[in-house]
Amino acid sequence: MTTTPATPAPDHLRLLVKVARMYHERGLRQPEIAEHLSMSQPRVSRLLKEAADRGVVRTVVVSPEGVHAEIEEALVEKYGLRDAVVVEVEGTGIDVIPALAAATATYLDATLKGGDVIGVSSWSATLLESVKVMRARTSALAHQVVQMVGGSGSPEVQLHATRLTSRLAELSGARPVFAPSPALVGSQELRDLLSHEPAMTEVMQAWSKLTLALLGIGGVDPSPLLRSSGNAITAADQRQLGKIGAVGDVCARYFNADGAFVRAPFDNRLIGIEPDQLLAVERRIGVAGGTEKTAAIRAAVRGGWVNILITDFDVARSLLND
Repeated sequence: MTTTPATPAPDHLRLLVKVARMYHERGLRQPEIAEHLSMSQPRVSRLLKEAADRGVVRTVVVSPEGVHAEIEEALVEKYGLRDAVVVEVEGTGIDVIPALAAATATYLDATLKGGDVIGVSSWSATLLESVKVMRARTSALAHQVVQMVGGSGSPEVQLHATRLTSRLAELSGARPVFAPSPALVGSQELRDLLSHEPAMTEVMQAWSKLTLALLGIGGVDPSPLLRSSGNAITAADQRQLGKIGAVGDVCARYFNADGAFVRAPFDNRLIGIEPDQLLAVERRIGVAGGTEKTAAIRAAVRGGWVNILITDFDVARSLLND
């Protein structure tokens, strides 16, 4: 085993620079360099390695405009995430959904690994837009796509939830598993009865087998989609959520600014995945953006409700400036 001299001779340094410039700046291949300089290819390879070891060659990755790799890495480091994707949204007051949807579709296309059991939250306009732009694959990427919150409500919005689940299943070659009940029912007794129906039993059993959860992140104020679904919380419930410090939710499970679970007044009437089941899912992809959701997104990553975040640049910058 040879060692590199601490202080190489000037002639050797000149040779290192010559070989490095031929390879990195002129684009010559190693065999061409070897022929030009009348040396063996293994020696060229050793010289290139030495040039890198001595700092003669330094690799610099330059991110193209609109790619925010450093911010993504900073988010991963600060919040202990598995991964982060930050999208550029030009202009003020611009709808962030198309950019988030495109990024989500690309991310799923690149990371679905086959055999996944995917849980999906039913009431997310961004997730529905994501599956609209996601491309179909010839090979199966998932085993099942499972609704994590009751999916029925007003007819037009129920169609939205069904379409989201069925379309993602179709694109990933999976079997859809629908939750044939409202998210919120009138009493705990009714929830318990519905939970023992065979169709709901299948869904609830699938929740413990999820390998990936695809999640919208909501604030305390219901989104227009949720408000029109017939599953929205009441004004009185909103006031109670404010009193207990809730700032946001995933799958209608609410948390405070630190990300700690807070029990909503309607929890015992909710048909949906339990917090401990959700937190046990290996990959939890949160898709949300817009400055009005910053507090909810911050709490979601603080509490570990999501461990992969897809958001916009302005939200990402706010999360890092805390």
